[in-house]
Amino acid sequence: MTMFPVHSTVTAPDEAKPILAKAQKKFGFVPNLIGVLAEAPAAAEAYLAVMEIFEKTSLSDAEKQTVLLSASHVNGCEYCMAAHSTVASMKKVPAGIIEALRSGTTLPDARLDALAELVRSVVVTRGWPTEDAKEGFYAAGYGTREYLEVILGVSVKTLSNYANHETGTPLDAAFETYEWAA
Repeated sequence: MTMFPVHSTVTAPDEAKPILAKAQKKFGFVPNLIGVLAEAPAAAEAYLAVMEIFEKTSLSDAEKQTVLLSASHVNGCEYCMAAHSTVASMKKVPAGIIEALRSGTTLPDARLDALAELVRSVVVTRGWPTEDAKEGFYAAGYGTREYLEVILGVSVKTLSNYANHETGTPLDAAFETYEWAA
C-alpha cells in the first residue's frame, strides 16, 4: 500500500491550506479524512463542498445520517462508520437507530428503514436500485426530491469511502468511541 500523508495546516500543499483552515474552523480540528484528501486539494475541497450542500437538503438530521451510514456500511468504510456514528450521536439520533445502522440490520423506525434499504440498494447495484427498495421508499412517504438527495449523499460517501479504502485514513481520537470494523 502506498503511504498517504495526513496533512495539517502546516504540511498541506499551499492550495489546500485554506481548505484545512476552513475544516479547522468548522470542526474545531482537521479530521484525518480532510488531512488525507488535502494531498489533492481539489478532492478535499470537493468533499467539504458537497457535504455542505448535502447538509442543505430537505432530509432531517436522522435521515442524513441514515444515508451516510448506510452507504458507508455497504462500502465497509471503517473511518466513515466511526465518524458518522459520532455525528449521529451528536445530532441526537436515537441509539437504537445508530446501532442498527452500524450492524446493517432492520431499523426500529419503519420510515428510516425504508430509506436505509434504498441507500443500500443504490450502493450495491451501482445506481440501479431494486423496484422493491424504490417502492418501499416511496410508500414510506418520500418523494422524488428526497430520492435525488439520497443520490447526492451516496455520491459524497463514495468519494470519502473509496479514498479511505486506499489511504487507510487513521481514526481521529474524536471518533474512537464509535470505532467500527467491517
